[in-house]
Amino acid sequence: GKRKKSNTSVLYDSDESEGSDILVRKVFAKRHCIMDEDDSSEEQQADKTCSTENVATSRKQKVFAKLKELARRSTTQRSCSSANSEDSNSEAEMEEELRCHLPLTPTEGSDTDSGSMKDFIVEEDYDDRDNTEHVESENQPQQKQLNSSNSELLAYYVPHLSRCDHYVHFKRIVKALLINAIDDTFLSSLYDGTRQKKYAQDMLLSLHYLDDRFIQPRVENLISRSRWKDRYKERVDCYPDVRIVLKNSKNMSCQACELKRYCKFNVLLSGKLYNSKTLEVDDFMSDDKQVLKVGMVCANRTRVYHKLKHFKYKLYVDCSSVAKLDGVEDEPVKDTVERLFNHLEESGWIQKRYNDLEDYMDDADSFQEEK
Repeated sequence: GKRKKSNTSVLYDSDESEGSDILVRKVFAKRHCIMDEDDSSEEQQADKTCSTENVATSRKQKVFAKLKELARRSTTQRSCSSANSEDSNSEAEMEEELRCHLPLTPTEGSDTDSGSMKDFIVEEDYDDRDNTEHVESENQPQQKQLNSSNSELLAYYVPHLSRCDHYVHFKRIVKALLINAIDDTFLSSLYDGTRQKKYAQDMLLSLHYLDDRFIQPRVENLISRSRWKDRYKERVDCYPDVRIVLKNSKNMSCQACELKRYCKFNVLLSGKLYNSKTLEVDDFMSDDKQVLKVGMVCANRTRVYHKLKHFKYKLYVDCSSVAKLDGVEDEPVKDTVERLFNHLEESGWIQKRYNDLEDYMDDADSFQEEK
């Protein structure tokens, strides 16, 4: 049979340098060597280092095997409904990822199992965080584009929530009321959906904005913080005209809250009932009047409440007066409305009415809760 090679290395003197002190050493890889006494300590230390590295490598291989098994189980659970080919691809990709994060070279990584696991987890978390930040940075331009077109989307899909300057809303309302003062079917055709052009839809949006955002929340807040009885509130809602007159004080039950008060104000309610949307007037009991005696707090609350509640109708009455005073005839409605609107805007009439509305809203917001 073949003869096995010796595991020991051979040391010999070179034939060409018999007088030389240099020793030539012939070494086979990973084999025990016969060394001089001077080199024995160094080789022993190298053997110890090699042995330590082999132990670390063995431990790292065990950790890798465990992580590979965990990754395989996790992949199997996540893709239980996928095909077998997709499972194998996911496992192969996970194994490659683990190899990238946990190399098997003995010069890299930690010396213990727990250290290897810690390095692996921290590195994964760090990478995930970086990836998240990278995705967020990429999504920022898209988010800006969405925010820039937010108003357009709201105006198209949810008209009542679109954003617009309050004064722009108010000018649209004035123009709509001027049109209705000339053509008394305009508002009713807006609310029943007959008019679908953009200018008409913009006016309808502004009318809703005035009712739902400016007036209604504040009048409801005034009522909720008061002790008014429903009967008194209904009377104030029905009559568009009010006069509050100071009279002699009298200790009695306030006709608004029905509490014992020194009542010294008379509230005179009058005017025709009207539709809150189309502003059409009902002539039934047009001369009816109500006189109620109330205390000071209820009188002040009535003044603020009534101004807001009937503001749109009062504005329409003023627009109707402007239209009636105009002496131009045989002119298209559009031209008449544009001419009247431009005159009102240049004279500051529209701005003054808008300032009145802001004052009424401020008064309602600052009105104290009734003690």
